[in-house]
Amino acid sequence: MKFSLRCLLFTLALCPVWAAEKPLNVVFFLVDDLGQRDLGCYGSTFYETPNIDRLAKEGARFTDAYAACPVCSPTRASIMSGQWPQRTGVTDYIGAPFQPEQWKRNTLLLPAPYADRLPPGTPTLASRLKAAGYATLFAGKWHLGPEGNWPENFGFDVNLGGHSGGGPYGGKGYFSPYNNPRLTDGPAGEHLPDRLATETVKFIEEHKEKPFFAYFSFYDVHTPLMAREDLRKKYEEKRQKLGLQDKWGREEPRDVRLTQDHVVYAAMVEAMDQAVGKVIAKLDELKLRDRTLIIFTSDNGGLSTSEGWPTSNLPLRGGKGWMYEGGIREPLIVHWPGASQAGSVIATPVCSPDFMPSLLDAANIELKSSEPRDGISLRDSLEKKPDSDRALFWHYPHYGNQGGAPAAAIRRGNWKLIHWYEDERMELFDLSKDPGEKENLAAKEPARVSQLSKELQQWQKDVGAKFPQKNPKFDPQKTNGRAAKRK
Repeated sequence: MKFSLRCLLFTLALCPVWAAEKPLNVVFFLVDDLGQRDLGCYGSTFYETPNIDRLAKEGARFTDAYAACPVCSPTRASIMSGQWPQRTGVTDYIGAPFQPEQWKRNTLLLPAPYADRLPPGTPTLASRLKAAGYATLFAGKWHLGPEGNWPENFGFDVNLGGHSGGGPYGGKGYFSPYNNPRLTDGPAGEHLPDRLATETVKFIEEHKEKPFFAYFSFYDVHTPLMAREDLRKKYEEKRQKLGLQDKWGREEPRDVRLTQDHVVYAAMVEAMDQAVGKVIAKLDELKLRDRTLIIFTSDNGGLSTSEGWPTSNLPLRGGKGWMYEGGIREPLIVHWPGASQAGSVIATPVCSPDFMPSLLDAANIELKSSEPRDGISLRDSLEKKPDSDRALFWHYPHYGNQGGAPAAAIRRGNWKLIHWYEDERMELFDLSKDPGEKENLAAKEPARVSQLSKELQQWQKDVGAKFPQKNPKFDPQKTNGRAAKRK
């Protein structure tokens, strides 16, 4: 009897420790081209996102979260690998003829060369979690290389929809039939975000008894701009009721949208929100919410200067493809049981490489000493421990499709320096007073410019950054290759 009681007491003593160390499930929502201001909880009054807004109230909302690049593939490579994009070589979006030897545009510079795939054998979120016993799902957009470099080659047990394409360009786009090599067609007219949510829910239900990692990488809200008719009609009526009209500014050499009133885009945002809600509802139904780390973010800023001009990022400047805040500052909402506080707002600057150490932290997995330590766990920020005062960096030696030019940037504290490569111009902004980046303080702060520039250059050297070169075929008498007109 004494022995049994002693064993019981010993077992009970261990239970709290076991519970604290038990790895969390992970659900990661990555939305394509979603601007920070495209959600109600970040200030949108036209788009309706009740499920994501509720997640923000129940978790933590970051005000100064960043994508590692102003376009998609580099950020996706950074999230997957936990590295700055420059280490992987993926510094522009994959699949376009943007290598310097293919360049046809009349631009002052030739873009730098870049990798067309995530390097084979790269340790990823999925491979690290799978090795620790997690079931792993990829649902949605991959865009990190050709066949042979798809999610199933990087640690995902199940791949539903992930292949080479950067958007749902086959079949009927966002509606079945999809003509997607990694997703069977559903009934005619089935909507892609709901289908991927249904598949994610099914995966969670099948693996509820063991740790799981569900990476729901939306195709939404990327072009083509397509929406369900019921939602399109809803926002058309809302637009008319509010009396909204398009307003335009100029971010040379492009027009830039200044209003959130695009009916189809609004409908796409709400459909995305409904898909998020469907997955979270399943976690609640299975009583898994308190055992699941939920992350919601985007891969670059909202599209405001081309390809339909669907959204505005105001008060942030610019958008996708630009080094200004509208191109790189992202929504980030984190529900981390035991770490996040309901309704908290976190102002600490964080970036894409931080997701790898965060997920490994939640899963009680140590980062290997041989792996680059480009990010830090979000736990400290969530628990409001002292800020590490680190710098964040960007290097985009390309032109892209949205009008931005090759540039690099550094943010340390509230100060942000942008180095534009076409004319070697420096722009310095105090983001605490000027988040819209309207006043260039470079001439007034030469010492700060010099200090930040040196730090940026050292980082570029450390990560092996490649640089654009002069274009020998540039003709200053012809129209610049960055110009585009709205239809």
